[in-house]
Amino acid sequence: MKKSLIVLAALGAFAGVASAQSSVTLFGVVDLSANSIKNGQTSIKSMNSDLLNSNRLGFRGTEDLGGGMSAGFWLEGGLAADTGTPAGFNFTRRSTLSLSGSFGEIRLGRDYTNSFSTVATFDAYGANGLASPISLYLGSYNPTSDLGSGAGTTVRANNMLGYFLPGNLGGLYGSFQHAAGEGVKGNKYTGFRLGYAAGPVNVSATMASTDVAAASKYKSTSIGGSYDLGVAKIQAFWDVRKFGSLKYTTKAISTNVPLGQGEFRFSYTMGDASGGTIGANDSTLWGVEYIYNLSKRTALYGQYGRLSNDGAAKATMVGAGVLGATEAAGGYSSSGYGVGVRHSF
Repeated sequence: MKKSLIVLAALGAFAGVASAQSSVTLFGVVDLSANSIKNGQTSIKSMNSDLLNSNRLGFRGTEDLGGGMSAGFWLEGGLAADTGTPAGFNFTRRSTLSLSGSFGEIRLGRDYTNSFSTVATFDAYGANGLASPISLYLGSYNPTSDLGSGAGTTVRANNMLGYFLPGNLGGLYGSFQHAAGEGVKGNKYTGFRLGYAAGPVNVSATMASTDVAAASKYKSTSIGGSYDLGVAKIQAFWDVRKFGSLKYTTKAISTNVPLGQGEFRFSYTMGDASGGTIGANDSTLWGVEYIYNLSKRTALYGQYGRLSNDGAAKATMVGAGVLGATEAAGGYSSSGYGVGVRHSF
């Protein structure tokens, strides 16, 4: 009896140690804003999600495996807070399982692609907002979006195997990603990223390609950098996407300026299309944003953005809604403003 009690006590103590070495975190963002946007002659007033940060709900956790190794998972789904949709919640924002150690990290599942990570890192807006450069190369109504390739890997990819360098290389960082197509054209992706971050400097470059139904591959090359002056952080990136003879080049410069409890942001982006029938479909986008932090988790913000399209370009700002009949041919200008609140937990 005494031996049984001793064994049970030892097992209980071991279980306590194991649980203390593991952690699971519930996290999320709720972001809502009231906006007024005009595309050409068509105006829309609406409440939108995601204008400062993307709405999300997620779970992440780690377990200490000993010997400097750990296992981790990350499950994260998006939602539209203005309507509460989708009704069926999923984890398509990120769904990964990983092993980490002195060798770096091996990550499996659905994740951001290296192509997207580079441009989002060096965008003051973080790929959200009325003046985010993402509007030019991912616009739903833009004929230059994905260059008609059918690639589904511009932001994320399914079935991904990723390797990330360890964080003790004197500022050097990088990753390799390969996503299996599993018979789905437009999802087989290979991307390399290498960068250096130390002190006020951060630079990185990415090269990637995606197999699509056509003989040509959808390819992207991105180079970005930032320098923190203390009074302001200057960021810029150059991104080229190619499919056959078609090419779309995005050049963006932006800044973050801390102002007490607040922050001022400015962004200017040029989109240059060339080749085939899209050669005259250029766009420019600029905007300003002010964020006032009520606390570490809650912020108020206001935004303004203005976009101009040439030729048949149909880029629209985030939250612009459906185009009117007079804008169907493209070449219109858009402008918009909005105010919102964001809470993270």
